[in-house]
Amino acid sequence: MRCCKLGWMVKWCMENANFSSMVNNAQSCANSSQAHGSGDALLTTSVRRSKMKRASLRILAVTNVYPSADAPASGTFVEQQLKGLRQIGLNVDVMVVDRLGRGMSCYLGLGRKVRARIVKYRPDVVHVMYGGVMADMVTRAVGEVPIVVSFCGSDLLGELLSGPIRKFISRYGVMASHNAARRATGIIVKSENLRNALPNHVDHSKVRIIPSGIDLERFRPLSQEACRARFGWNANHFHVLFPTNNGNPVKRPDLARAAIDRVIRSGIPAELHYLCGVAHDEVPLWLNASDVVLLTSLHEGSPNIVKEALACEIPVVSVDVGDVPERLRGIDGCYIALPEPGDIVTKLTLVHDSSRRVSGRVKMHALSLERIAQRLKEVYEEILLSEKQVPA
Repeated sequence: MRCCKLGWMVKWCMENANFSSMVNNAQSCANSSQAHGSGDALLTTSVRRSKMKRASLRILAVTNVYPSADAPASGTFVEQQLKGLRQIGLNVDVMVVDRLGRGMSCYLGLGRKVRARIVKYRPDVVHVMYGGVMADMVTRAVGEVPIVVSFCGSDLLGELLSGPIRKFISRYGVMASHNAARRATGIIVKSENLRNALPNHVDHSKVRIIPSGIDLERFRPLSQEACRARFGWNANHFHVLFPTNNGNPVKRPDLARAAIDRVIRSGIPAELHYLCGVAHDEVPLWLNASDVVLLTSLHEGSPNIVKEALACEIPVVSVDVGDVPERLRGIDGCYIALPEPGDIVTKLTLVHDSSRRVSGRVKMHALSLERIAQRLKEVYEEILLSEKQVPA
């Protein structure tokens, strides 16, 4: 049965590659027939004319992770980033590719759909908010509008998934990210380790490191007593919040569990709470009810939960991963631990014994939604200026 599924996936990827070639061939044919009034010529002309008449940047955001009623925690970092862009006056249209609901079939016809959206919306820049197959197909299909691709973590670093099919999907996704990075006009990565993960054939002069921003109005210190009462948590226990993603082994939940078991055996009444599938507007309550956030991931980009915890002035204990050491640097009461239970226990015990909030909120002002949005806007303008297409 597994072999059959794997064979189907290989076949799908081959068909996907063929589909992408068909898109490119169709685009080349359209370009060669511009003198006869082709649709491509009309698309390029209409997009350029619209840019001459507008003052506000128009961004078409394409994403396969986005919050929904069925998955309220999916892609909240994308939703928040787009919220920031709108807050500073950019006109943003969102095209959601339903990867979660439709699986890999959501990519069939994606290039054609994106091109149709461009004709309708006439964006200045297309921003693909995540890498992998989606980014590969969009960068293949779109040529007349500058494209920015954001890489967030597993799309460049891969995943430790079980089973041959899921491992194959992960590896294929990383290869697709490499292809998209090569074609993209501009690249956003969330942290230095993600920039280092880009292949050598990618022009690194077009790469910018811009972490996701956080909503400082939503994430702020609240009454710990009130938040614990809401969830029915014991007021006298040591509550450790562990952000996880449906048991993804990259998060190393077994390491977190082993450390908490040792903390309990040492005499501290600790409880481990898994933050999974929680709507984003509820996350501040979970953070403020907790004594500490624990991160044990094998790899990350720029985990928002760390920045959100600091904005709420909640201590963080984390292994050395992604940009977390940079975020915690200079904040008393937060600790980087070795990826083994003993050292994690030592650091959690230090947090327990101090029993206080940390002064992390001031440092997070530089990562507010508005400031990060301004940095993204500068990238868009830089790209458009280089192509002499800045709106008047």
